[in-house]
Amino acid sequence: MTIRIGILGYGNLGRGVEAAIHQNPDMELKAVFTRRNPASLQIATPGAQVLPVDAAADLRDAIDVLILCGGSATDLPEQTPAFVRLFNVVDSFDTHAHIPAHFDAVDAAAKQAGNIGIISCGWDPGMFSLNRLYASCILPEGQDYTFWGRGVSQGHSDAVRRIAGVKDARQYTVPVPAALEAVRAGQNPVLSTREKHTREVYVVAEEGADLDRIAREIEEMPNYFSDYDTTVTFVDAETLAREHAGLPHGGFVIRSGQTHGGHKHIIEYRLQLESNPEFTGSVLVAYARAAHRLAQEGQMGAKTVFDIAPAYLSPQSGESLRAHML
Repeated sequence: MTIRIGILGYGNLGRGVEAAIHQNPDMELKAVFTRRNPASLQIATPGAQVLPVDAAADLRDAIDVLILCGGSATDLPEQTPAFVRLFNVVDSFDTHAHIPAHFDAVDAAAKQAGNIGIISCGWDPGMFSLNRLYASCILPEGQDYTFWGRGVSQGHSDAVRRIAGVKDARQYTVPVPAALEAVRAGQNPVLSTREKHTREVYVVAEEGADLDRIAREIEEMPNYFSDYDTTVTFVDAETLAREHAGLPHGGFVIRSGQTHGGHKHIIEYRLQLESNPEFTGSVLVAYARAAHRLAQEGQMGAKTVFDIAPAYLSPQSGESLRAHML
């Protein structure tokens, strides 16, 4: 049975979801819903409709799972509770501190409608969350460490672009090698924010802009750069386009602990991603399969990656998984 997918939002993440659907033969993209003029979008799936967001309700019987590809700051807190009243949904809400409140809002709406809403699917939160949980259960006496990068932070890049005199910018988050090695060595260091990561910023400035002021504003920006050692490099537009056009990312989740006999153990999970949105889109698509299966079983309400058995993500049968992967 083919799972019919809808995509809400067609930016980098929406295109990543569409690409992932092409790799999953049990899925079909039925429609893309956009706030832009539908006629202006050129999607990569022949036969799929491109419609305004307001038209989504008309296709509620034609779509099994709607994948929400908006931003966590303003889009998903409103969209996920609203659209789970119409569809089974999956989102990538990634504001960690607000996940409990987001879960509660989606859970109430989903249960009222009798639908499934899987939230915070991606790599962090998502795959990294699962590995933190697994590792802490196996090594209850220990310490968790999460390192992000080297990769482009889209939110931080946007924050730099808002500074007066900045034409374009890319920001990279980079783990501090000495901190990473100390953790891998089982030293269980206590690390400050500054000791774990540095930030690299590449800026294209407008002609005549005050470069010293721009650099100072970046380095002193609260919640983004002030707690980090930050390097600001000014480049021309051609260099930025040539050397920093991609959206790579990744990182490490490490649990350093010991068993009762005093023996030390390290659990490490690593991601090295050439395309953050394509990888995140692939995670969303796998969890869309799980959402469809849960809905077929009659389950309802909000779920996270912690609530879903791994077998629900796979197109293979339980028999096949036991024979070939266990």
